[in-house]
Amino acid sequence: MTQDELKKAVGWAALEFVTPGTIVGVGTGSTASHFIDALGSIKDQVKGAVSSSEASTEKLKSLGIPILDCNEVDSLDIYVDGADEINSNMQMIKGGGAALTREKIIAAIAKKFVCIVDASKQVDVLGRFPLPVEVIPMARSYVARELVKLGGVPKYRQNVVTDNGNVILDVHNLSILDPIELENKINGIAGVVTVGLFANRGADVVLMGALDGVKTITQ
Repeated sequence: MTQDELKKAVGWAALEFVTPGTIVGVGTGSTASHFIDALGSIKDQVKGAVSSSEASTEKLKSLGIPILDCNEVDSLDIYVDGADEINSNMQMIKGGGAALTREKIIAAIAKKFVCIVDASKQVDVLGRFPLPVEVIPMARSYVARELVKLGGVPKYRQNVVTDNGNVILDVHNLSILDPIELENKINGIAGVVTVGLFANRGADVVLMGALDGVKTITQ
């Protein structure tokens, strides 16, 4: 199976976690896009979706799935999204698609976070994938200097503006041995909107696509 076929397999496998009559939190990226396709096949069974990006919103609308504002819901039964890296504790790096802040908000209000990935995303130690940090534009240089103090090598993601109007710094050269501690430290830097470490709120279920099929991993 190709990598895209593995992504499709986990995207469709996530449907078994969708309870009829509920609102579904939907992520961003190539794997989440397959889940959106799958969700379209049962669109009459769900009330709608809360989306983490403009791109996902447009695709959901094109399939006839109603979009709800995050402020209109108290909680979500489920949030389905991919990850750029994930460790054995179900802690993740996300934000390769620059939607990390909205993704983190939706994850926070979801009762269950189902992470859908192909096996290439599994790592022992997070940090091989550059860690995205969403930053208010006027704070970009200051935040970069603070990230250097933490051992990282931040690079400005050129020509990228988030859906919130901010910029992204991708932090290279990190070996993240304590993801929760680093998430808290970076979130405490003035000017940081959020960091793409999902450690305080990790995944509850991981659906991992491998050549021998989709594996379901829970804590």
